[in-house]
Amino acid sequence: MANYFAIFLVSMTAITGIIWLIDALLFASKRKASALEELRAILGDDTIAALEGDEADPNLPMLVDNAKQFFPIFALVMVFRSFLYEPFQIPSGSMMPTLLVGDFILVEKFSYGIKDPIFRSKLIETGEPERGAVVVFKFPDDPNVDFIKRVVGLPGDKVVYRNKQLYITEACNGQATCPKEKLISQIYTGRTDFLSRGTYLEEYTEGLGSQRHSLLRNPRSIDPTARYKPRQPGTAINEWIVPEESYFVMGDNRDNSEDGRYWGFVPEANLVGEAVLIWVSFEFERVPEDFIPTWVPSGIRFERSGAIN
Repeated sequence: MANYFAIFLVSMTAITGIIWLIDALLFASKRKASALEELRAILGDDTIAALEGDEADPNLPMLVDNAKQFFPIFALVMVFRSFLYEPFQIPSGSMMPTLLVGDFILVEKFSYGIKDPIFRSKLIETGEPERGAVVVFKFPDDPNVDFIKRVVGLPGDKVVYRNKQLYITEACNGQATCPKEKLISQIYTGRTDFLSRGTYLEEYTEGLGSQRHSLLRNPRSIDPTARYKPRQPGTAINEWIVPEESYFVMGDNRDNSEDGRYWGFVPEANLVGEAVLIWVSFEFERVPEDFIPTWVPSGIRFERSGAIN
C-alpha cells in the first residue's frame, strides 16, 4: 500500500507539473494576448495599456488552474515523504513495550541512503543501521508489506538465541574459527500490566548497541527453539550467520514476534529508514458492541510522544 501511494504521489506531481509547464510554454502568452485584443476593442488602447502588466489570466482553463494549485502541494508531500520523513502506524504488539498498537511514528527516510521513491534504487549513500536501531523495512517474503523490528545482527555476525538470551559473535562470517560469543546482558525490571495468554509479561532491559532498551518476556512461555529453522549449512536451529549486505532483526516482545528467527534476514535494499519519533499515540479500546466504531480512538496517550529508544 505504501508503494502504491508513492507511485500516486510521483504520478500526480509529474502530471500537474507537465500540464502547468506545457501551458506556460505554448498557450499562456497566446491566450493572454487574445484576451487583451478583445478588451482593446471594447475598452480602448489607454485602458488596455494599464492592464498589460497584470499577471492575471482571465481565460485560464480549469484544468491548468487546478494543476497550478495542486502541483506545489503534491511536490512538497512527495519530497517530504520520499526523502525526509514518512509516517507509519503501529498495527501490532510485536515491538511492545517500545511501541504500542496505536502509536503513530515518524521514520527517517535518509538514514540509510537517499533512494528513488518508485524503484528504491539508492542514489546517495548516507549511512548504515547500527546494532539496536529500530528500523522499518520491506518484508522479504512480501515487499508490499512494511515491518518494524530492532536490528540485532549486523553483516557477518553470528547470532545465537538460547533460553531467551542473545549471544552475538561480531564479524564471524568467513573466519575459520569464530571469536568467543558475547552474552547480551538482560536486567529484570519487574512485572508489567501487559497480558498475553492470561499471563502478565515481565520487562527486562537489554544492552544492544550504545543504549539499553526494554523488552518483554512471557514467564510461562517455553522458548520455541524447536520451531526455528537453520538458514545456512553448519548452523544449529537457534543460530544464524548474517550474510553480507543483510541484517538480522527481532521484535522487543520476544515471545510474540514473527521476526528473523522464523523467516531469515533483511537485505540492505529492503530498508526503508529508522524509526525516530512517536508523534502521537491513540488508544483503541472499543469493542464491536459499542455504538462508536472500533477505529475511532478512545483516548490519547500524551506521555508516549517523544524519541524512540
